[in-house]
Amino acid sequence: MNDVILVVNAGSSSLKFQAHEIRDDKTLALLLGGKLTGIGGSRPAFKVTDASGECLVDRQLEPAQAADLGSAQDIMATWLQERIPQPPIAVGHRIVHGGPEMSRAVLVSRDILDYLDELVPLAPLHQHNNLAPVHVIFEHWPEIRQVACFDTAFHRTQSKVAERFALPQEYYDRGVRRYGFHGLSYQYIAARLRELLPEVAAGRVITAHLGSGASACAMVNGVSQETTMGFTALDGLPMGTRPGRLDAGVVLWMMEQGMEHDEIQDLLYNRSGMKGLSGISNDMRTLLASKEPSARLAIDYFTYRTAESIAGLCVATQGLDALVFTAGVGENSPEIRAQVCSRLEWMGIRLDPAANAANALTISQPDSRIGVYVVPTNEEEVIAQQTYDTLTGVL
Repeated sequence: MNDVILVVNAGSSSLKFQAHEIRDDKTLALLLGGKLTGIGGSRPAFKVTDASGECLVDRQLEPAQAADLGSAQDIMATWLQERIPQPPIAVGHRIVHGGPEMSRAVLVSRDILDYLDELVPLAPLHQHNNLAPVHVIFEHWPEIRQVACFDTAFHRTQSKVAERFALPQEYYDRGVRRYGFHGLSYQYIAARLRELLPEVAAGRVITAHLGSGASACAMVNGVSQETTMGFTALDGLPMGTRPGRLDAGVVLWMMEQGMEHDEIQDLLYNRSGMKGLSGISNDMRTLLASKEPSARLAIDYFTYRTAESIAGLCVATQGLDALVFTAGVGENSPEIRAQVCSRLEWMGIRLDPAANAANALTISQPDSRIGVYVVPTNEEEVIAQQTYDTLTGVL
């Protein structure tokens, strides 16, 4: 068997992985991909499919089997060792925050790992979990090379004006700036558009990554110009449990009311967004099925703020040629896409209802001034390629 690259994307309640074979022609081929979901919950599950989509594993787990990320990692490692006996030549990891120092994927050293640990407060929902398997491999299999691939790196092409906050220079020098996130997803979309729609890819494109975390990114010729997330993954569009854009004075008011740091952090990261507005759920499918007025309010707020942000991003691109929807909600919810686009009809967007309902690649009508597309994302594929390129010195 040829050398294998393992990709790991560790989240707060899920663990995704892929194995890619390095073929003789030095290209990568997907062998299998899997995920453990519901980690720490009452119904954890483990599913793996091969490159053709054939199911290799699909089973419910007992809650105790996947009580935390560590136990989920054990399940993944045990299964992979049985399926692929040889150790991977390298492991590529999704790391949400690279801070000001990381503009590309890098081999992980002890110094780099220590630096990334220091960034945990800037992405408390993600960074600690992203780094957990890095620490485990570092401790138990130090001979395996690891590559950190950053969500922030894609946005390092943004202008100083787009990157800055209106704060004194000393804060910028200390790293307080707009980093942007979901960069691995946006990089995949940029590359995929070049394959599917090269004329579109070369133009002015806004991609809306709409999932439990949500953001939008303005690109010209596949290069990031501006994005909605900023210093942390709290900013920008409303999300499942995060508020998105919020007047900083609200946080000052909370402090004046006697709320402690941890209480405010929990509110902003875990109890706001769609969950907070609706009082029902952070799951868009649940809200769409609900008849409660609060669910409708949450959906209206989400689609309004998303459309508002898309329109605002057009300043960075000086116009718009194409709008792309991706990620869980963006790829699979015709209702949300339709509501966002209905708020942008003044820009000349015209949806094709049948194509939208079918989640087709092109969902706009032929006479639409702006093309509208649905492109599924694949962050793990980007991580695999960046890992290989880092090992071979391409980056």
